[in-house]
Amino acid sequence: MSKRDYYDVLGVSKGATAEELKKAYRKLALKFHPDKNPDDKEAEEKFKEAAEAYEVLSNADKRSRYDQFGHRGVSGSGGFGGQHMSMDDIFSHFGDIFGGAFGGGFSSGFGGQRSGRRRVNRGSNLRVKVKLDLKEVAHGVEKKIKLNKYVACDSCNGSGAEKGSSKSTCPTCRGMGQVTQVTNTFLGQMQTSSTCPQCGGDGEVITNKCNTCHGNGIVKGEEVVTFKVPPGVADGMQLSISGKGNAAARGGIPGDLLVLIEEKDHPELIRDGNNILYDLYVSFTDAALGSSAEIPTVDSKAKIKITPGTQGGKVLRLKGKGLPDVNGYGKGDLLVNVNIWTPKNLSKEEKTILENLKDSPNFKPNPSAQDKSYFDRMREFFSS
Repeated sequence: MSKRDYYDVLGVSKGATAEELKKAYRKLALKFHPDKNPDDKEAEEKFKEAAEAYEVLSNADKRSRYDQFGHRGVSGSGGFGGQHMSMDDIFSHFGDIFGGAFGGGFSSGFGGQRSGRRRVNRGSNLRVKVKLDLKEVAHGVEKKIKLNKYVACDSCNGSGAEKGSSKSTCPTCRGMGQVTQVTNTFLGQMQTSSTCPQCGGDGEVITNKCNTCHGNGIVKGEEVVTFKVPPGVADGMQLSISGKGNAAARGGIPGDLLVLIEEKDHPELIRDGNNILYDLYVSFTDAALGSSAEIPTVDSKAKIKITPGTQGGKVLRLKGKGLPDVNGYGKGDLLVNVNIWTPKNLSKEEKTILENLKDSPNFKPNPSAQDKSYFDRMREFFSS
């Protein structure tokens, strides 16, 4: 089942401001909030759908890629990578949007409330470049790369605690992850909150730290990541592979792997959007008498016919022989620009033959005798 347009999900226009996006998301989130719709699976899915749309559109970079390439442009990034989001994911990222609508603090998703705003650790993103040739761009490709990154500690399974040891509620913040300080000023009392210095915002403290990772829950390691690049991607486009970045400390949410696409130059073909351009050079005699030519395509070769009297600058279109649209809206064409090759070095006999022909009416330029002028052909081509 295809995803709905994110703007439609939030009920906003494509030119919506950040404040309009936030307002629209909050309205939907409160409407479909699990606490207001207990045991309602449809409301739960709409709640998550709205969070996914807002997660993409509230991020300037992701929104730009989405506007240009649609869902494929943010493949793996929308809604924490298109994965099925948990309620903890949503509230850890967007909890402030709900304010005190559900009794102060914010809901954990299915009844009850969180005791404060405990921080959820998130791993950092990784960025890699992947070079693709024109054939890989045309058909899509599966890539496998080895990453040097932070991974979850095997000794403690990423918890940071020695085996057999346990975590306990932080005595300083009492599990809230934050400490509050009240200061008396001439304007009255002012309340400020900050990350708990003892637990670092986790809300829990480790009794005995793991000797391997020293309580961090992560160590340096390697991982082989396999991912698919969709057909039609363009140079400079960025794909996001959810959860394949650096692991997060003490069992938090891993970062994403950001894949920057680089397109290799083809020795003969030039990409122009979804179209492919090729310069074909034919001799004067072949253009005058007619001939055939073999030209390269993305996958192999194609044979085309040169009709008698073909003029330089004529563009031949091979329908559907270009590149697929990244959003699946058809394919481009292969455009063959015909160039007439004029010989530079003529033998004495060749010069004599041409001297005898140059006074012939058929060898004198006569634009009015052509079916269409060069500019007419260009207008027709670009309007088609």
